[in-house]
Formats: sequence, C-alpha cells, structure tokens
Amino acid sequence: MATVRRPGTAATALLVLLLAAAGCGPVAARQPTDLRAGYDSLDGPLTIWPARGSLAGDATTIAAISSAVRGWRSPVDDRAHLPSSGILFAGEVAGAPLALVAADVPGESASWLLQLDQDEGRWRVTLATEYTDPGYLVYSDVLPVQLPGGRRYLTSARVERLLDPGGRALASTDGLTEPVAVPACRAVQLTATLRPTRSLPRGRAADRLLDLGTAITAPRYPLVRDETGSGKRALAGLDTCVLAAATGPFGSVPRRAGDGEFPRSVPASWPMAKIAVRSLGEVALGDGKPGDLQQLSWESATGTMTAVLYRPADGAAPIASPADRSSELQAYLLPVPGQPVAVLSWRVNRDASFAAPPGTSRLVERPGLVVVPQPDRRQTFSLAGTEKTWYRSVGGR
Repeated sequence: MATVRRPGTAATALLVLLLAAAGCGPVAARQPTDLRAGYDSLDGPLTIWPARGSLAGDATTIAAISSAVRGWRSPVDDRAHLPSSGILFAGEVAGAPLALVAADVPGESASWLLQLDQDEGRWRVTLATEYTDPGYLVYSDVLPVQLPGGRRYLTSARVERLLDPGGRALASTDGLTEPVAVPACRAVQLTATLRPTRSLPRGRAADRLLDLGTAITAPRYPLVRDETGSGKRALAGLDTCVLAAATGPFGSVPRRAGDGEFPRSVPASWPMAKIAVRSLGEVALGDGKPGDLQQLSWESATGTMTAVLYRPADGAAPIASPADRSSELQAYLLPVPGQPVAVLSWRVNRDASFAAPPGTSRLVERPGLVVVPQPDRRQTFSLAGTEKTWYRSVGGR
C-alpha cells in the first residue's frame, strides 16, 4: 500500500499498486516482457485505469504493442520499463487502430503517454508526450489524444463527466471521448467531475485543466492543471504557440543534465500548474500609447517561473519575454519592436534598495519596477535587502 499525492492538488490519494503474482488469473499468463493491459492501481475498490478498447484483451495485440514500445526511446535515449508500464487503451477509433500506453521511464524518473497506430499491420509509436508533473501519469484523470479527426481525451474511471470548453458534457466510449474542437494555438479549459472515492470521499465537482492547443508539439504535454481558473484568465488572448517557442516564456529554459542541455526534451520552463498573471502597471513602450505590462507566473517541474507580457493599447499582439526563474529581483528582456528593453521587477519593500549601473537611462522608474533600454553589453543590476543583496545581469544583443 502506498500513499501518493494526486498531481497538482492538495488532496492525498491512497492508491494501492498491485504487484502481479503467479496464479492471479489472466495477469499470471502475461509474458514477463510484455505490457500489462490496463494499470494495476486502485483508489479503494475502484480500478483507476482498467483496460479499455476492443483489442485490450487480445494477446497478439498486446505482444505487438509491447514490441513497439520496447523499441521506443526518449529524446535522451532512455527506454520504457515495461513491467511498470501499461496499455490504457487498445482498439479501433473512427475505423483506425489506436493504442495508448502509460510508459514508465526510470532513467528520467518520468512518465510518458505513448500513442500508437498501425502501419502495414505493424504497431508503431506515432506520438510521445512527457507528463510534466513529476510522478506517474496514471495518477492523472484526463489524458490528451490527438487524432486526424481532432482532439479527444481518455478519462480514468474516477471521471464521472467531462465538460468541453463550451461547458457541454462529452460523450465517451470505453473512456475515450468524442472529438473536441480545440484551437491550434489557444488555451481552452476542460472541467472534470470526479466521483466519490476513498481518496476523494466527496468527489470533486470541478477539476479544471487547460489544453494549450493542438499545435503544441511533442514531447511537450499540452494539459496544465488550473484549479482556480487563474490560468484561463491569464492566457486569454495569448498565442500559446508563441509562448511555447524557444524564445517564449514556456519554452525558453532548456532542460539540463550535468553539463549538457537537451533541446529535444521538454523545456525546464514548461508549465505544470498555477498559471497566473498580475499587472505591473501601464507603461509606454515603443511609439504607442501606454499599454499594460504584466508579470506571468507558473509552476514548472523545476520550480516557479515568471515572464513579462506587454499588451499594447492599440490591440496589437502581446509581446512576451523569455522565462526567468523566480527570484527576489527579476530580470527580463522584452523584444519590443523598435525599442527592445530590459525589465527589472521586485516586490516592494521599504528596506530594499535598487541600484543600476551609473549612467543607465531609465524609461520607467517606479516602486518595484524599472525599465531600461536593452544594453548593448552586459550590465549588472542589484537589489539590496537588510541581510542580502541580489544581482542580475542583462544585455548584449
């Protein structure tokens, strides 16, 4: 018996991971190197991820899917551990074969959602996304599925109802929903109703998720937890493909391991939960009228990240900076057309004192905020507190 948290929630789920033992019916007959059908996890007496789909009980199909997963590799060349992975769905959808596998990748301490189809009768992995929240994918209740006919979602047995972005209840078969109209580069909200279980005695009326859009590319996982709805408000009107780019807030901090970077892996800045925004006030940047400067914040698997957004008053597309890890003194490079700037921000504290290099031109200066022209060479700014001074360097085009 193991006590684990449900990702992104304060609730603690008491989940029992059942280990296959000889003599346990169909599980005992499974070859040691093959995937299990479904996943051996319980919430009280409820099987969270039972095997779904018309092919989930077919031994030949399970062996073929297992072979395809055995040959798959993550962007850093790690492989799935089949005994601790499972086939969540195997069947036909809209006349085409589909399999969904929750893959445990111990080398990365990660969980992946693998999507497979058939090519000339052979199963192959066509889409692989890494579950952003550290821990097992199977502790989630809604999983994204991208098919030619549009986005669908596979739901756990805890889900009583799933509402689409318009608030309409989605029909489902074997846990897989009908197609949902999700934009390519806009965030939309899904709302799941969770039935009462041992871990959630009263259930949950509104378990909210954001889908960042169908154009979000693998291995980035497109679903983000949004318990309070702050993420929906924060991302309103924003192009999530721009946010996800290598120069955007969500995609700009590459994953590192040791002394190396892994650009093909999910960025360290990729959002996991708690997306929110706060206004830093109106500022006039470029040649336009004063627009709203905002600070975007979110939780990633590697900690709290922030960025700044500038929403021009003329309704032009918002401008976003790359991400900056949360710190007492935040520093951002904001690529305003014709006038790139550096933005320095901090929480106002009467005991804190900000200092810029001598001769620095300040376009905006107010408590907690300084905006300067982007320096041609690297310059260092500081924020002195009562016991510590923070330094941030920016500049160099």
